[in-house]
Amino acid sequence: MLPTVADVLALDTVRRGNPRVVAGADRLDTRVRWVHVGEVTDIAHLLRGGELVLTTGIALPDDPDKLASYIAELASVGASGLIVELGRKFVRELPRSVVTTAEEHGLPLITLARETPFVQITESVHARIIDRQLEELRASEQLHEVFTELSVEGASPAEVLSQVARLSGRPVLLENLAHQVLACETVGRDTGTLLASWETRSRAVAPGQRTAYDASSGWLVTMVGARGQDWGRLILLCDADPSPRDIVLAERAATTLALGRLLERHQESLERQAHGTIITGILTHAYADPDEAAARARAVGVPLTGRKLISAVLRLADSPDGQPDSQEQLARLGELADATAAACRDARMAALVGALDQNRVGVLLPLPPRVFAEPALSTLSERLRATFTTPFVLAAGSVVESVRDVRRSFLEAEQVADVAVRQPDGRAFYRLPDLRLRGLLHLLRDDARLQTFAERELSPLLAHDAQRGGDLTRILRIYLDAGRNKAVAAQKAHLSRPAFYDRLRRLERILDTDLDDVESCLSLHVALLALESFRREIPRG
Repeated sequence: MLPTVADVLALDTVRRGNPRVVAGADRLDTRVRWVHVGEVTDIAHLLRGGELVLTTGIALPDDPDKLASYIAELASVGASGLIVELGRKFVRELPRSVVTTAEEHGLPLITLARETPFVQITESVHARIIDRQLEELRASEQLHEVFTELSVEGASPAEVLSQVARLSGRPVLLENLAHQVLACETVGRDTGTLLASWETRSRAVAPGQRTAYDASSGWLVTMVGARGQDWGRLILLCDADPSPRDIVLAERAATTLALGRLLERHQESLERQAHGTIITGILTHAYADPDEAAARARAVGVPLTGRKLISAVLRLADSPDGQPDSQEQLARLGELADATAAACRDARMAALVGALDQNRVGVLLPLPPRVFAEPALSTLSERLRATFTTPFVLAAGSVVESVRDVRRSFLEAEQVADVAVRQPDGRAFYRLPDLRLRGLLHLLRDDARLQTFAERELSPLLAHDAQRGGDLTRILRIYLDAGRNKAVAAQKAHLSRPAFYDRLRRLERILDTDLDDVESCLSLHVALLALESFRREIPRG
């Protein structure tokens, strides 16, 4: 940052001249871009603004009007100040016309009572300016390295803002053009206070340049976008005028965010990321105070306070186990999230919608007190299925009244989705009571007693298939799913009846049981369902 006139007056080389401010004392914070020594009257046309002029006054005119014009011209070209050494032209003090004109134009005017080598002043000030410029250059290089690395790594907006907050020590926010907060780093400030009435406050700040400081709000604002298409604003909250480093920091971060947007391929939109971050924060207890989660949700246009909250989880029906390494799978999941958000908008239901992981899309739906969950879920499912043709399941948790209980509702919805996706039956949505025995077994899947039961019932069969590469486990499942109807089961297994009957006899020998016995078949069926809940899905015909 450039030194001020006050900084120059504090230098030893200047203090030895016994400086005295005779005009413009309230403008000593003016920045000094350079120091210029001039002993001519018509020096103004040689300046570009920001210069501190040093003179002995030896060549200045005696006429008061001409002296006043000299001062006015310096002020008009943006000189940062004028230092006059007394003793040559002006012996004890400056003419009243000079002081008065400088005061009128707000030009800092300083006298030196003692002879002072101007070369020492220029060397001291210029050395300081160059040192500051080198410091800023090094800082700019550091910022370049930091944000280049973030760009290469494909950092999320939250990660970019985290670096901005760390480097500046100030709160920073990213909003879209609708003035909804997509991401924010509060640097210890109260989130609720920071985001209170955000849209109203943000709309009041409209700088005319791509990067500008709004003194009334204390916001440094820079547009975010590329190729002539802006899509957001980065806002750095400053307690005072931002330094050049702050400006470079904000602009470099905005560039990184814009580049990340351009490079997005089969990834969530920024809005989905913002929503997903809030949902994940609730599920992982990242917010120490539920009010913070509510404040963040309200900032993206989703009010949670005073509403009934219902959590929902969506999974693609044809990929129950997920394909973490499949770009196609991730792309389809992103499309499902975007389609779900669009369906919520079409139904005029504000909702948080974002990916929970590589297999699930989460929805947090706040409903007015008099609106029931079932019609809202039916509407969402109907609108979504009309636009998104890939099969999926929609599972919902219990309705809760507080953000504190949302995690429990989401966990329930995830469990329901995990079960429903294995054998969907075309319902508009699933809830825990809909799953019956299958849901109970899924809830108990981590119980060692259930695992022991399944292994005891099926281990001979599983060992046989593993050793011989057989498919008798699949045959048993088809038989039980068909209600022990051998003719129907043979057809589903694509086998002739004699071949299918032969496999049933082999099953009876291996399991040492009678497959015509209802209780034995019930026990085996429960064991197969249990096995599904804690192992990969057993292949079905």
